[in-house]
Amino acid sequence: MAKSKSRSNSTTVSTRESNFLVKYFNETRAELRKVTWPTRDETQNLTMIIVIVTVAMAIFLGTLDYLFQVVAAGVIGLNPVSIAVAVVLFAIGAAAFYFNNQEV
Repeated sequence: MAKSKSRSNSTTVSTRESNFLVKYFNETRAELRKVTWPTRDETQNLTMIIVIVTVAMAIFLGTLDYLFQVVAAGVIGLNPVSIAVAVVLFAIGAAAFYFNNQEV
């Protein structure tokens, strides 16, 4: 009698697991049918926008990185112009941080 109970419990557990998985996939499929998918033209346009913005940001950040590298090298080499530029950049950054944290 104990053996039959353990068999029925294991069968019940595996049935529950399979029913859970089947239910999950059926619900997922139903939700995916509700999705409004973009058209091919919309997808192409949005992809082009993403590529353009990514390239623009890469160029912008690369330029900033290069400028900071030049300024840092000048400060390390004790170049007075680079030190002045570094001080101005620091002041601008500090002012931007200060005004950005002000509550309206």
